[in-house]
Amino acid sequence: MPANFLFYALSTVTLAAALGVVLNKNAVASALSFFVCLCGVAALFVMLDAYLPAFLLILVYAGAVVALFLFIIMLLDMGGGDRKPLKKTTAAAALITAALLAAGVVSVLSRGKFSTEPPVPIPAGSLFTDLKLYGAKLFTTYMLPVQLVGFLLLIAMLGVIVLSKKQGEDKKP
Repeated sequence: MPANFLFYALSTVTLAAALGVVLNKNAVASALSFFVCLCGVAALFVMLDAYLPAFLLILVYAGAVVALFLFIIMLLDMGGGDRKPLKKTTAAAALITAALLAAGVVSVLSRGKFSTEPPVPIPAGSLFTDLKLYGAKLFTTYMLPVQLVGFLLLIAMLGVIVLSKKQGEDKKP
């Protein structure tokens, strides 16, 4: 019973924070709600005994990405200012998409063909359980995609810096 209560409590906090990300008009409050949402998801991963994804979620996303978002918000001189209201067509499209997603989840859950047992047993020394093998695969087989993602993040950061420069800031007296 306590594990169920903890799951429902963490799920409620995570969903409330996710709604806070979308519904907050203040950009800084939205970024902080995103941080709480990511921490809630990491806690749910810990409940599943998936410590590596939880650690990576906290370290990479909650730590670095949210800090980058806050840096960009401050760099663009939004200062936590109010967002523009959504257009009615955008809001309608979002509601239709959410309704379709909810209908899909309900249809999958109504089938009720779930098993608590994994379909294929995972060997003890496999990639999923051994952190050393995971790191070796990441920095050998998947080195190019990791480098490309880092390069794309660098380009995005440079683009934000260029876009945030004010007119006439280039000329120094």
